[in-house]
Amino acid sequence: MLHKVIYSGLLLSTLSAPSFAAAPDQQLNKNLKKANHSVSEKVITWRRHLHQYPELSNREFETAKYITKHLKALGLEVQTGIAHTGVVAKLKGGKKGPLVALRADMDALPVTEQVDLPFASTQTSTYRGNEVGVMHACGHDNHVAILMAVAESLAKIQDDLAGDVLFVFQPAEEGAPEGEEGAPEGEEGGAELMLKEGLFKEKPDAVFGLHVTSSLNTGQIGFREGPLMASEDSFTINVQGRQTHGSRPWNGVDPIVASSQIIMATQTISSRQVDVTKAPSVISFGAINGGVRSNIIPDSVELIGTIRTFDQAMRADIKKRLVKTAEMVAESGGAKADVHIDHGYPVTVNDVKLTQKMTPTLTKVAGAENIITTDLITGAEDFSYYALETPELFFFLGVTPQGQDAKTAASNHSPQFFADEQALQLGVNAMTQLVVDYFAMKK
Repeated sequence: MLHKVIYSGLLLSTLSAPSFAAAPDQQLNKNLKKANHSVSEKVITWRRHLHQYPELSNREFETAKYITKHLKALGLEVQTGIAHTGVVAKLKGGKKGPLVALRADMDALPVTEQVDLPFASTQTSTYRGNEVGVMHACGHDNHVAILMAVAESLAKIQDDLAGDVLFVFQPAEEGAPEGEEGAPEGEEGGAELMLKEGLFKEKPDAVFGLHVTSSLNTGQIGFREGPLMASEDSFTINVQGRQTHGSRPWNGVDPIVASSQIIMATQTISSRQVDVTKAPSVISFGAINGGVRSNIIPDSVELIGTIRTFDQAMRADIKKRLVKTAEMVAESGGAKADVHIDHGYPVTVNDVKLTQKMTPTLTKVAGAENIITTDLITGAEDFSYYALETPELFFFLGVTPQGQDAKTAASNHSPQFFADEQALQLGVNAMTQLVVDYFAMKK
């Protein structure tokens, strides 16, 4: 998940599991359990390979080849080159039923690994013109390995499946390339581009996804109904003044003072202008650029920041208020503000009905004591685009070793991020059981 995704605020409360989940055939469950066990060692091998050879967004060429070879060996229908490097495969069940999509993201981050592992990444690449290390610091290697295992496991019981499965290996969840050699300006990528290129031409009845997190321990699964992760929009405000000597500010227009007033005024949008009882929101400034010398008031100042919220209507309203506030505040001091908003990921929303129906499945797989209701997460995920098309359920898989305090573990996106491989099997079990149980409900 983009930088966008630092997990925080996990509440350790247990979800109440509705009791209306349909139980699939007992023999099918036995066969599924056997199939899942057969990939328990393979999933670790795949994960270690992927971890050792990470690739940045839209450049997952070798990763895509690795996945494709595996899926073709399973006899699946495979499409490649979707949204640059995306790989999609379809498994046709032996019985008629719904279509379920499962997604794993493939890209790594421009982070130099600091974890002492025999399969640690030593890969490098160019990012924003700089030579950088490349690491699966967000855990996407785990996602890919889990979905590869899920594909093999479900292929073993293909004839008994009452529906079809679409396996989506998605590039560029962390965003399209920025400043990489050969990357054209405005390059697209990720879930939005996959959908634009026809991923859901045959619309699935539901889509499931998971994300590993160090904020939970191995064995734990976290999620919530409704809004789960925030929308993400970045903005740039260029404040134009008129340069003058610092000793005579009245001879010019000070964009630094105007910028400071804009920063303070925009903080009242979330605290005073939108309904705080409906959903939380955040407007944060990440950089202020302007000026070169103590006694020169510059011509202009650049402000950059981010907007996060959990309601789509509020998201649109805040954008309008930000533009109006910046422009009017600047004008009041004789300056001019030009606001540009880069519209990012929507709110990630777990469909309430789907989540309630599938909660018993996750409870069955992990145990009631290991089901955690997460707080709202101000990070963002482009899995959110799939929810605009079909009901989704997105959940978190704990990867901090049991016995270690997850609150103090290195977070996702850290060069010290560590994923316990013992957690992978639970991810496989959860995803495969979601598919089987969902099919059973639709009979």
